[in-house]
Amino acid sequence: MENLKNKTIFISPLDWGFGHSTRCVPIIYKLLKTNKVIIGITDVNKQFFELHFPDLQKINVPSYGIKYSKLLPVWLKILSQFSKIKAVIRQEQKLLEKIVIENSIDVVISDNRFGLYNKQTENIFITHQLKIVAPFFSEYATKINLKYIHNFSRVWVPDHKNQSDRLSGKLSDSADITIPVEYIGPQSALSIYDLNTPPIERSDYLILLSGVEPQRTILENNLLDKFKFSNKKITLVRGSETEIKLENKNIAVINFAYGAELKNLILNAETIICRSGYSTLMDLNFLKKEKLILIPTPGQTEQEYLAQHWKEKFNAKVFLQDQITQFT
Repeated sequence: MENLKNKTIFISPLDWGFGHSTRCVPIIYKLLKTNKVIIGITDVNKQFFELHFPDLQKINVPSYGIKYSKLLPVWLKILSQFSKIKAVIRQEQKLLEKIVIENSIDVVISDNRFGLYNKQTENIFITHQLKIVAPFFSEYATKINLKYIHNFSRVWVPDHKNQSDRLSGKLSDSADITIPVEYIGPQSALSIYDLNTPPIERSDYLILLSGVEPQRTILENNLLDKFKFSNKKITLVRGSETEIKLENKNIAVINFAYGAELKNLILNAETIICRSGYSTLMDLNFLKKEKLILIPTPGQTEQEYLAQHWKEKFNAKVFLQDQITQFT
């Protein structure tokens, strides 16, 4: 990352949840020290980047529009949308040609957007998933993943180079990558914020909800039912502005929390309850939180693998979504 100087850089993350956007925040701050940075946004993450980088130029790019199902596992739902994903890849690649010319782009940085590379630029792909974990087609899925990755000039992996230290386990194994791979270390958006917010009361549980609907709402409803009669002090960060019905007055509700506020909430919580999304795990690791209850999104094999990896490596407690009533 340090060798990028005096460049005009276009960076754009996948808008599948907010994880890809949040981990780009510290990267953008580092790049801004010696470069001009333009951000590719969608309606999903527009507000997020306006909040963090109000003065930077932003260009709209197509949304992948990934949708989950109440009944189908995530991997099967994604497979059913693969033709749509490929159409977006072609669309963003065509748009990038125009962006590169009109803005004299030198470097394109894509966080898991497969179509953001151009023959006129250096192209960097950010991912922690060099290997895909899937029920019965891991080898085939990894082959497709590598085919897209190898269209880029090099790969940045937001994890440790030493395999025994990796937060993402075997997902970031680079053995089959034929382009340069740089392990840039875990990237937490919370690393750039000082605790300049007023002290807050400690909570017994901090619930951090995120991810694609309808699974976000399903987990929220399950957790609210679980804690309906609890006398514990609970803070719920919803990741949504939809209407909510709350019966327990011990639960404090925040629709969205970013930056110093989120950092403060995490540091002042005894136990964190959240999905096992990689960006969230990087934040919790950065803040040295040890009491974790991870609930992977049903059928999202990456989260299921990460939850198990963190159970074995970091002693996290792991529950399936339909096992919530079992933890105390």
